[in-house]
Amino acid sequence: MSASRFGTRLNPMLSNRIFSLTNLRFSFSSSFSSPLKTTSRKLCCSSNSVLHNNGRTSPSLSNNSPLSGLEDELVGYIFGKKKATEVAHLVWRHVLHKGDIAIDATCGNGYDTVAMLKMVADESGRGRVYGMDIQTQALENTSSLLDETVGEKEKELVKLFPICHSRMDDVVPENTAVRLVAFNLGYLPGGDKGIITISKTTLLALEAAKKMLMPGGLISLVVYVGHRGGREELETVEAFASGLSVDGWICCKFQMLNRPLAPVLVFLVKR
Repeated sequence: MSASRFGTRLNPMLSNRIFSLTNLRFSFSSSFSSPLKTTSRKLCCSSNSVLHNNGRTSPSLSNNSPLSGLEDELVGYIFGKKKATEVAHLVWRHVLHKGDIAIDATCGNGYDTVAMLKMVADESGRGRVYGMDIQTQALENTSSLLDETVGEKEKELVKLFPICHSRMDDVVPENTAVRLVAFNLGYLPGGDKGIITISKTTLLALEAAKKMLMPGGLISLVVYVGHRGGREELETVEAFASGLSVDGWICCKFQMLNRPLAPVLVFLVKR
């Protein structure tokens, strides 16, 4: 199940400084003035050097990083002009290629599934999207959205399964090189808010995703924390990321400090 859910520009020198410090955890209050008002926001970003807390500093993000070139979009998220899911989709575009394999671990209403499909589908027919959700309603909604937005040939590239994301390795063929695994953690928008993703199965799903992800691949998470159990699930994701080696992974978290219920973006990039 999934929850489908900031442009004032910073001074260029400040913006460049902020996004060059991807090895560090930092929190700051940035203020900017206009003839109408002065606004203040806070941002917290984390990467391996903090999540590991082992005194090591991870190498800087290269131009090949999924976050490279997305400075404006990330600033847009900070100032409330872009949704977390919009930023996630933009990051995916920097990772996925035509013919790639992607996994939507929480189909929800199908918007992530469709976005992935449009990024990997081509005439070769090699691209695939494996989607899963424990709720029949979510899979029906996803299938209906596919019918409305893509052709029959493209829809054939999508495989939907009524299973928990913790069992993704049961449906994705062995030795498949997966480029992207995406999660929206929470409840189904418009559905039963009592049915949520939980820490135990999310951890199992992350372990499975880690094993099947190819070098250069991405685990993308939008973690909703405004419901019961959401904060605990975020802590599980953070603990998982803290166990990934600095040499093998780049881990980033984008979280608003003064908006405690805002979704948290987490990107785990396999080197």
